[in-house]
Amino acid sequence: MGIKPYSVTRMRIEGVLSAPRIDGDMKVVAINGSPRLIGNTANAVGDLFDELEKEGIETEHVQIYADHLSPCNDCRSCEMRGDGRCIIEDDRLNEIVDMMAEADGIVLASPTYYGSCTGQMKIFLERAGLATETGGLRLRRKVGAALVVQAHEGGSMVYSELVNFMLRNQMVVCGSTPCTILTAKDTPGYLKDEAGMRALRTLGREMSWLLGSLSR
Repeated sequence: MGIKPYSVTRMRIEGVLSAPRIDGDMKVVAINGSPRLIGNTANAVGDLFDELEKEGIETEHVQIYADHLSPCNDCRSCEMRGDGRCIIEDDRLNEIVDMMAEADGIVLASPTYYGSCTGQMKIFLERAGLATETGGLRLRRKVGAALVVQAHEGGSMVYSELVNFMLRNQMVVCGSTPCTILTAKDTPGYLKDEAGMRALRTLGREMSWLLGSLSR
């Protein structure tokens, strides 16, 4: 059999990728690691949610800075118990992980701080990641997406950190062209990043499509 002409293959692909109708209630939870509760990252999450809500998807924005999460002490209690929970019960980490496990889609969002994700997000990734990996992979096959805001550098590193969390939890990662790495400093500077805003809209549409496709 010969290779099919590009034009025919492209037409068939575009037909397959027509957006399916989303039946039933679907929810996406965003975990935001920024300490600025109304900064560029929070507003960008809101813009992404606008796209999802157009398709009837429920959204919830969790800003972990206000939760004052304790750092992981590598006690390995979660691994020994295997129940998907962190032994530290005096903050909201386990509650947030439960929210993620109940959702259909998860967005991890963080600004770039000194070339990496924020300290708050790093704590969250360490504790939530180990608990979920050793506790039956509760996030397996959830649809995931990453959103990053950088001042001028480090965005690719943070994007990789967030995506790595999802891949290690066997989530289905949704991308965009270009990647959702927005460049901004003062709020709402992210709106001036035309490529970044295009990426946000693309990610919203693609995430909606993927959620609908997996639900069929």
